[in-house]
Amino acid sequence: MKIEKGWWVSTAIAALVLAVVGTAVAQSDTIASVKQKGKLVVGVKADYKPFGYTDPSGKIVGLEIDLANDVAKRLGVQIELVPVIAANRMEFLKQGRIDLMIATMAYKPDRAEVIGIPQPYYYAGAANVFAKKGSGLKQWSDLKGKPVCGIQGAYYNRRTGEEFGANLVVFKGVTEAMAALEAGNCVGTVFDTTFFAGVMSDPKWADYAMVLPSIDPEPWGVGVRKEDAKFASYMSDVIKDWHKTGTILELEKKWGIPQSPFLAEQRDKYK
Repeated sequence: MKIEKGWWVSTAIAALVLAVVGTAVAQSDTIASVKQKGKLVVGVKADYKPFGYTDPSGKIVGLEIDLANDVAKRLGVQIELVPVIAANRMEFLKQGRIDLMIATMAYKPDRAEVIGIPQPYYYAGAANVFAKKGSGLKQWSDLKGKPVCGIQGAYYNRRTGEEFGANLVVFKGVTEAMAALEAGNCVGTVFDTTFFAGVMSDPKWADYAMVLPSIDPEPWGVGVRKEDAKFASYMSDVIKDWHKTGTILELEKKWGIPQSPFLAEQRDKYK
């Protein structure tokens, strides 16, 4: 799986712009701040198994939590995890409520105008609709005029409603959206295939499936504050090291995730 050159060009331009904004950088040195307080505050998902979710003991665990812990270890500080959702994760970062965001965020040009997004560390499967088997939904056009559950802040909501004509019912988080689907309030839930792959391992959803052709595959990126070029560069180097050492490939095995072709490509690129 190849990422289009536009991603890398956009990232290079963004890095160049950040590098010349000296005053802003001086006002936002995340690394120095983190080391001074001895703690890295990371925004993560708590409802997206197996990347970030709350286990039966109430602890937030998952692949992205392991990555967050690795960053804190590299910086030699403690870690604090702050649950975020798609609707608030960028705002939390901009407001300084978190130092770093590792929360299943797809790279989009409009997001890169608001926060800093170093090179991708993962690749989301794509968007799909999770619905009951035998629902009769086979193409995206079949959603026209039907109620579809969505998650606030998800990038494919607009296309689902405007292009395919679905009556989108938007919920604060994925937990609420899936509960509405189970209650029969929607014909399906639109979200990404990476999440649904984890859901399908739960016997509770045995009568459901991803029923449409997947669309809009997107790379995932971590988020840093827009003005902090130093931390963006640091995280870019960390991500390269994760790829070089096969760290995320090993974490996929740990969390029972099928191997990502993107990660295999990145390992071969940087080894």
